[in-house]
Amino acid sequence: MQFSEILGQEHIKSHLTKSADLGRVPHAQLFVGPEGSGTLPMAIAYAQYIICSNQNGENSGSNEACNLKFQKTSHPDLHFIYPTVSTEEVKAKPKSIDFITEWRQFIEQNPYGSLFDWYQMLGVKNKQGEIRVDDAQEILKSLALKSYEGGYKIMIIWMADKLNIAASNKLLKLLEEPTDRTVFILISENEEDIIQTIRSRCQVLHFNGLSETVIAEALVSKENTDSKIALKIAHQAQGNFNKALQLIQPDSESVFFEKWFVDWVRAAFRAKGNAAAIQDLIQWSEQIAGLGRETQKKFLHFCIDMFRQALLLNYQTPSLVYMEPQVEKFKLENFAPFVNGNNINDIFKELSEAMYHIERNGNAKIILTDLSIKLTRLIHKK
Repeated sequence: MQFSEILGQEHIKSHLTKSADLGRVPHAQLFVGPEGSGTLPMAIAYAQYIICSNQNGENSGSNEACNLKFQKTSHPDLHFIYPTVSTEEVKAKPKSIDFITEWRQFIEQNPYGSLFDWYQMLGVKNKQGEIRVDDAQEILKSLALKSYEGGYKIMIIWMADKLNIAASNKLLKLLEEPTDRTVFILISENEEDIIQTIRSRCQVLHFNGLSETVIAEALVSKENTDSKIALKIAHQAQGNFNKALQLIQPDSESVFFEKWFVDWVRAAFRAKGNAAAIQDLIQWSEQIAGLGRETQKKFLHFCIDMFRQALLLNYQTPSLVYMEPQVEKFKLENFAPFVNGNNINDIFKELSEAMYHIERNGNAKIILTDLSIKLTRLIHKK
């Protein structure tokens, strides 16, 4: 992975390469950034820079044999840990190493991919991924081996907030007293979800979302997108390059999410004083309940964004509105007056509680039906 391939984040690239050139490589670092900001490709490029003893701010020149191994993300001194679930092939005690082929394919296809994209590749359905104590045991085994190149060994833990308690506790001593020339790079979108004892042992680097200019230029150069369309998509992506890549696809998930959202709020409007319309809400709940839990959670996040955008439009701040629903006969400006200061807090509260209960394996049909009935009352609150 070349640093030149990574979008934006120039100050972080400079910091990492200069500190490596000076031999100041912290043994444990935590890269925190929103989806699509480039934390994973940056971690891989940084690992290559250290392991291959590259210089002058780029991964080329000094050790080409070592650099070639990184092209397929297969260098023996680079190790990965990431959330997994049991599948048809791995029925019990899944570990990261069991899915290394899929993981390399995932990185090759889109290193800016999200946790949801990774789960889709694994086919999680109603399961929820995590990093288990078996993975922690694999870390101990891998790092106990001698370095292949005779230098650094690097362990990248992607989505470290998915470490369960048992795995976190098993890693604590190694993070505090690592073996010689061992580097941990933890990656997370939610720093607060990582237990404090892990965070306190890491040097934290915060990544910002990418600028609209950087995203637009990347879409034009990498995806041959028209410059005007690229600027529009870059604005809608809100610093998330992965989202931008999805938005240029005609069958992106946002198209389905928009339709589900519009069907939901229209049914909620009809249901006030109309008992027959309640059946539409129940049918909608059954449809969404038939999706995997990760899809349900992501959709509810999308609903929160839609309500937030409607509120901003209602409060006369159109410059902050980036969503442009494509559903026929649905206009955000017509919906906006129904989202106001009197109901927005309750709407957010109900959506957040629904996500909480779904994440804890509650019955999705009951949760979504309850949420839908509450929405019929809240959407009419003046």
